[in-house]
Order: sequence, then structure tokens, then C-alpha cells
Amino acid sequence: MMEFFGSVWWLIVSLGILVTFHEFGHYWVARRCGVRVLRFSVGFGKPLWKRVGRDGTEYVVAWIPLGGYVKMLDEREVEVAPSERHESFNAKPVGQRIAIVAAGPVANLLLCIGLLWAMFVVGKPDFQPDVGRVQGLAAEAGFQAGDRLLDVDGRPTRTWSEAGIALATAIIDREATPVRVRTAGGDERVRLLPLDRPGLALSEERPFSDLGLALAWPAVIGEVEPGSAAAQAGLQAGDRILALGGRPVDTYDQVAPLLQQLAGPDTPLAVQVERDGRRLDLEARPLQVERDGRRLWQLGVLAAPVEQDALLRFGPLAAVPAALAETRQMTSDVLGMLWRMVSGQASLKNISGPITIARVANGSASLGPAWFLNFLAILSLSLCIMNLLPIPVLDGGHLLYYLIELVKGSPVGERGLVAGQYIGLAMLAGLMGLAFYNDILRLGS
Repeated sequence: MMEFFGSVWWLIVSLGILVTFHEFGHYWVARRCGVRVLRFSVGFGKPLWKRVGRDGTEYVVAWIPLGGYVKMLDEREVEVAPSERHESFNAKPVGQRIAIVAAGPVANLLLCIGLLWAMFVVGKPDFQPDVGRVQGLAAEAGFQAGDRLLDVDGRPTRTWSEAGIALATAIIDREATPVRVRTAGGDERVRLLPLDRPGLALSEERPFSDLGLALAWPAVIGEVEPGSAAAQAGLQAGDRILALGGRPVDTYDQVAPLLQQLAGPDTPLAVQVERDGRRLDLEARPLQVERDGRRLWQLGVLAAPVEQDALLRFGPLAAVPAALAETRQMTSDVLGMLWRMVSGQASLKNISGPITIARVANGSASLGPAWFLNFLAILSLSLCIMNLLPIPVLDGGHLLYYLIELVKGSPVGERGLVAGQYIGLAMLAGLMGLAFYNDILRLGS
């Protein structure tokens, strides 16, 4: 229940911020161009709050937070007195109308850059792109435990999350993909993932698990079960396991397989650990337990949570070019995904609606301010790009009309505008229906 209310709250906060900036872009440029703004609304439907400003604009917060609008004086919608015609939107030169309409998406683009700047100044915690376990396709390609992923097909991967995005894109493209790594020995190598192989069952939603790569998981004990073999041997929470039976242990994934291989009845197992900077040699007598019809050896320890060991942080000045570079990369990712969906390379399941956005907003907020800022930046950029699509009723559709007007020297006819409205509404309804359908499928999966 807390997750539900948290998701609703962070959805309202997220859309409230993005919609306010978007509509303020329209409003600010309209006022600079001398257009009278009748209403500035964040949300649709019945007003929850409203007031009239000194400029005569009615400012509204409505109860449906899935958008907003700026209503301007326009002769096509209301009767305008001749003395006020110079303040109407439709009476302005086409260049000014283009500027007013484009200002909303531009505001979202600028907000994206500002949010990323704030994210880098705050510092975004993540994991180093270090591989802990290798199997499946990644093992065939020569990946080894201890490899650090440096770039995927030339795209730098500073963190585990960035590596995931790059690998997901490679899975969609289904091409042989070179991955540059630094081995545990310090050498640089290029591993070639044969993603172009026919018949591979890979999903861009699970790039690491489907490829057979797992995050490096330090062999640190988080909890020792009372009365267990580990407790009797003197193992403690915080101990780092260095070796079992003389075999070195680098990651926690190695503990269980080595235990099954080396343990035996009435046979002590040598366990070397590091505690407070000192190495200790202990002896444990693992116990056998039955699980899923199998008898397994057990020490009785639980792993410590993996600590984030990477931090993307820059000073206020250095964060400016970093934010611009990140915005370019995000723009490339969003446009690339749109093209892949249009061309059929990527599934339409990637289109998300408000339910998924709410869940992701809540999840990112729980990870800390930097992750929430990153989420807002992605959403703001997506809103910018979506609104620039040449679909009537969206900003991009209006811009298309004005560009046609520039070329032909006269506005698009009334019949063309009405037809465009119907087409645009139908396309938008289809997209929203698909987004809600995908949301419902995700809830059920």
C-alpha cells in the first residue's frame, strides 16, 4: 500500500514539475511576443486552485495531473474586439507563432540540462562495471570474472547502469558487438559478443542475466545464523572470505559451489577470512541440509548487501559540459529507440504509460536525490521529443502547419486543420491505449 501511495505522490510531483516548465515556456514567449494569455493551467479538469494575476491571466491547478495548457487570445476560438486584435495569437507573424509553440519543448530541453547538472553536482551513486560471474553467451565470448567493462561498441561505460543501457541497445540491434574490458591482471582486451547469432533468446529488459554477466559480489558476510557451522567456527558479520579449503574466493558467488565441492562428513574445512585488516585462519564443519530434494552443505552465513562503489560527481563548472554531453547521449538513445520501434527492431512494449512512470518515479526517488533527478531529466527530454513529433494536436503538429504556411505563403485551410485534429486525436488515443495496455501487462508479470 505504501508503494501505491508513494508511486502516486511521485507521479504527481514529477508531472507537476515537467508540465509547469513546459507550459511556462509557451507562456513566457507568448508574453514576450505581446500575446494575451487567458489561462495558465497545470492539469486538466475541475480546478483545485485558481487565481487571477495582475496581468489578467487566470492561473489554475486542476485535479487531473496528466498535462496542462496555456490558453491564449485567439480569433478562431473567441470573438476579439478590433482594438485587441494585436494581442491575439493568430494575428502574430508566423515566425512568432513558431517561437511560441516551440518554446514548450525547448523549456523541457533546458530543464533536462539543468536537472543533469544538479545530478552531477549532487553525485549519482552506482556500481563499478566489474564482472563477478560469467556464464552462457558471455562465457563463450571469453568474458572472465574480474573483467571491468570499459566500453560497448565504442560507447564508454563508467558504471554498471551505463553498461546495462549500452548492452540493451546492442541486444536490440542484434549485431556482433565488441566490448572493451580491462582484465583482473590490468590488460585491456576486446571481447566480441555474437549477438547476430540466429535463434538467440535475449531481452533488452534483462541484458546482464540473458548474456550471462553478473555484478561483482564481494565475499563479505552480512549475517551469521546462530548455532550454525559458521557461528561455531567463529565467523562474524563483516568478515571477508578469502579462501575455502585453500581455494581463493574473489566473489560471493564462488562460496556455494566451492562449499559443495570441498565439504565432507566429519571433515573440517579451512576458512581464511579478513577481519579488521588481519587475516585469520579458521576451521568450520559444514552441516548438510535438504533443499528441494537435494542434500547440500551449508555454512550458515548470509551475504552483505553489495555497496555502491562508483560515484558520478563533478564540480559546478565541470558539471556543465558533463550535463550537455549526457543530454546528447540521452537524445541519441531516445531518438534511436523511437526509430527502432518504427522500423520494427524494438518492441512496442517499450512504450510506457502513467502507471509505469509512477512506479519508476517511486523507485528512483527511493534510490536518492541524484537518481530522481536523472529520472526527471529523462522524462523531461522524452516530453520534449514527444511534443515535437509531427502529430496534429501536439506542438510538433502545429509547427508542421506553420512550416507549410511559410512555404505556401498562406495558412493551412480550415478543412485541413479539422482533419488534422481528428487524425491527431486518433493517433494520440492509440498511443495512450497502447501505453496503458503495456502498463497493465507489466503489472501482471
